[in-house]
Amino acid sequence: MLELTLNRVDKRFSSKKAVNDISARLTNGVYGLLGANGAGKTTLMRMICGVLNPTSGTIQMNGQEIGRMGERYRDLLGYLPQDFGYYPDFSAQEFLWYVGSLKGLTINDSKRRAQELLHTVALQDVARKKIRTFSGGMKHRLGIAQAMLNDPSVLVLDEPTAGLDPKERVRFRNLIADLGRDKIVILSTHIVSDVEYIADQILVMKQGGLLMTGTVEQLTDTMKGCVWLCRIQAEMVEDWNNRYCVSNLRNEGDEVELRIVSTEKPISNAASVEPTLEDFYLYHFQDEPT
Repeated sequence: MLELTLNRVDKRFSSKKAVNDISARLTNGVYGLLGANGAGKTTLMRMICGVLNPTSGTIQMNGQEIGRMGERYRDLLGYLPQDFGYYPDFSAQEFLWYVGSLKGLTINDSKRRAQELLHTVALQDVARKKIRTFSGGMKHRLGIAQAMLNDPSVLVLDEPTAGLDPKERVRFRNLIADLGRDKIVILSTHIVSDVEYIADQILVMKQGGLLMTGTVEQLTDTMKGCVWLCRIQAEMVEDWNNRYCVSNLRNEGDEVELRIVSTEKPISNAASVEPTLEDFYLYHFQDEPT
C-alpha cells in the first residue's frame, strides 16, 4: 500500500500565499483535486512532484520526505503539467523513446512501453508522424502517455482532459479509473465531470486552502435541501439569474424550468431535488473568477 502524506504544507510567493496549511493522507486510488482557476491546485501539484519546495510543512512518500529521496522519488513519479512542451520534429514514438531515456529506461523497455501506451491513448496509427502535425487533443494524449511511461506509483495530472473531445474524455476516465487500483492518481481539474465518476476521494481547494474532502456522496450530501426545480414565466429569467445561482435552464413554451442552488426555498412551489457535484461546485465557487 502506497502512502503520500502532506503535513501542513504552505507555499508563499513574495507576499502572496498560494497554498495555505494543507494536510492530507493519500493511499492507492484516484483523487480529484477540484477548484476554480487560481485556487492553488497547480502550485500544490508542483510541490507534490518536487518541482517546487514548500515554504513550510512536509511531503512524505511512505514515511520519507520526498526532497531527501531525490531520484528514488522521481522514479516513482509520472507528471503531466498543464503546459507540456514537445519537440515538434520528433515522431510520437521517437518522443516517447527520448522521454524514456530521460527516465532511465533501457531502449528496449522504452520501445515496448511506447508501443503499449500509444495503443492505450489511440495514437498507434500515427506513431511515426511528426508531433507538429498533431491536433491539440492528440498532443494531450501523447502527454498522458509520457506521464505513464515509467509505470509510476504516483501519477499527477494537471488539467489532463483539456482539448479532448467527449469520446476521448470517456476513454481517459476509464483508463484513470483502472490505474487507480494500484497507484496514487491525482487529477487536478475545474471540470466537474472529470472527477465525478472516477474519483475515490475529492479534495476541494479554494483560495489556497483545503475547503473540504470526501467522496462524491459525502460532498453532495452537504447540499441536501439546497437544490430546487422552479417554473417561472420566461420574462422573469433575467431577474432570477441576477438573484440566484442557476445551474440549469430549460425552456418549456411560455415557461422556463430553472434548477436553483440556494439555501432558502426560492418560491413556494419549488420542488427539492437531489444535488449533484456540479451543484456543490457552483454553490461554493459561484463568486470565483473563471
